[in-house]
Amino acid sequence: MRIVIAPDKFAGTLSAIEAAEAVALGWRDSRPQDEAATVPLSDGGPGFVEVLHAALGGKTATERVTGPLGETVTADYLLDGETAYIESAQACGLHLVPQDRRDPGRTTSRGVGELIARAVAAGARTVVVGLGGSSTNDGGAGMLAALGAAPGDSLDRGGAPLSEVSEVDLEPARRAVQGVRLVAATDVDNPLLGEHGASAVFGPQKGADPGQVRALDAALTAFAEATDPLGGLRVEPGAGAAGGLGFALLLLGGTVESGVARVLSAVDLDGLAARADLLITGEGSFDFQSLRGKLPHGVAQVAAAHGLPCVVTAGAASVDPEEAAAAGVTATYSLVESAGSKEAAMARSAEELRALAAAIASGAPESLGG
Repeated sequence: MRIVIAPDKFAGTLSAIEAAEAVALGWRDSRPQDEAATVPLSDGGPGFVEVLHAALGGKTATERVTGPLGETVTADYLLDGETAYIESAQACGLHLVPQDRRDPGRTTSRGVGELIARAVAAGARTVVVGLGGSSTNDGGAGMLAALGAAPGDSLDRGGAPLSEVSEVDLEPARRAVQGVRLVAATDVDNPLLGEHGASAVFGPQKGADPGQVRALDAALTAFAEATDPLGGLRVEPGAGAAGGLGFALLLLGGTVESGVARVLSAVDLDGLAARADLLITGEGSFDFQSLRGKLPHGVAQVAAAHGLPCVVTAGAASVDPEEAAAAGVTATYSLVESAGSKEAAMARSAEELRALAAAIASGAPESLGG
């Protein structure tokens, strides 16, 4: 059999590259005669630059930029010809903020703007910003301030102070990226505001309680009134991605594209599937969101287009089997179940994933319809 192993990261435990390698090792333990190719993936969140560098080549540049709490952090971007790929999480990711300091009213996206400016200075004419895993809820105001939007001191203090903003001069920021195509790579379709917006949906994951969620949504509303008076951009799908970074990129003339589609194209998963007998994907939590445009759904669609079985290996799985089957998923396996507990799955993720893959392979091809 020819196997293509194409997982996302297992958040908090394994990178996509580590997850792919663990599955490959396990498969080879049981079926060394099979051909197993690893193709680590990302939807635009953490791992975006690493995955694209492995697929495209190009050159990475390491920069020192402003982190979410105002400290200095290091962040890489990838330059492939005249296209730069930036991972917003490297500059303002939730993983950069200790649990006891998580406050989306204070965290800033300034470092993302600094990365964009460095990429443009290096010759990028297209900048693709992967959105996901952010600690921020500032509508991208910090990013805009880094590119020259004024008043910078009002935009660069996190989401809460945006309630005091009544006027914003975006022209300096627009001039800073003049002639540059900006792309927000995300598979989040949330608008900026309201019950489906950045604050309500993602704020609690970043440390906001219900009262702060309401205050942050009001602050983003004030920011939107100052920057998007006609109201057309704040309701665009993806405007609420990464705490509103999608909105800020739209303000600069950017477009929103599927992060999954861009990565799948970059690695040519369709071409690999045409020569394969089985696709294996995975992620940390395979839940109801996974079948609504996230990476496993994208891989399953490619498998279905080629008439291939698609297996999902996940840290935890809560998707209804019938819904998964309708989306093209042949079988789902959970590390929590195979390891016996969440604690064991988290503590020994690589070892448990390898063992799970070996167990799956020992039943192939019969159990997978091969």
